[in-house]
Amino acid sequence: MFTAGGDPVRQGLVASLNQPGGNLTGMFFLTGAIESKRFGLLRELVPNTAIIGVLLNPSSPAAGLQLQDIPDAARAIGQKIVILEASNERDVDAAFATLVQRQIGALLVASDPFFSNRRNQILALASRYSVPAIYYLREFAAAGGLISYGANLADAFRQVGIYAGRILKGEKPADLPVMQPTKFELVINLKTAKALGLIIPDRLLALADEVIE
Repeated sequence: MFTAGGDPVRQGLVASLNQPGGNLTGMFFLTGAIESKRFGLLRELVPNTAIIGVLLNPSSPAAGLQLQDIPDAARAIGQKIVILEASNERDVDAAFATLVQRQIGALLVASDPFFSNRRNQILALASRYSVPAIYYLREFAAAGGLISYGANLADAFRQVGIYAGRILKGEKPADLPVMQPTKFELVINLKTAKALGLIIPDRLLALADEVIE
């Protein structure tokens, strides 16, 4: 069983989503596929931002695909971006320094376990430099991030658990299609928005699955 943010077919993990083949199946989190949604949400919050920075981990196995998917998602909505690379604590500090130096108006944090592990550092820097940012996990918004949009992890891992049970009972991974999340969640932190001097549009508030006050 695997969980993958990047396309498992393009990564060579399975032959296809419907017919994995071999001994692997799992959950594809569609992170690349929803980047355009994240760009759109962030631009709706800061419509006058000409450039959005993208924090990306070049050491991640998914980095090659992200460097294709994320610019494609940005082009799809006409958004100019700057890639900011970080694979260690010092790089994260340097990325934010570059963001401020180049007067980049907002930040999209790409999906990567490293950024989850450095969540407190990233949130502290975003707060220090008053950078509106969108994240891929609810946990960022709950801990003080402005906004997050991504798969509902509790529901996704529940589905993974069901698959694991089926395999333990004798079903073959090759016969189980790769799962995709069925629930996505938009979380908005109003306290952070107020600190940044942002007014959240009523449309986004109506769409939000959770509003943190």
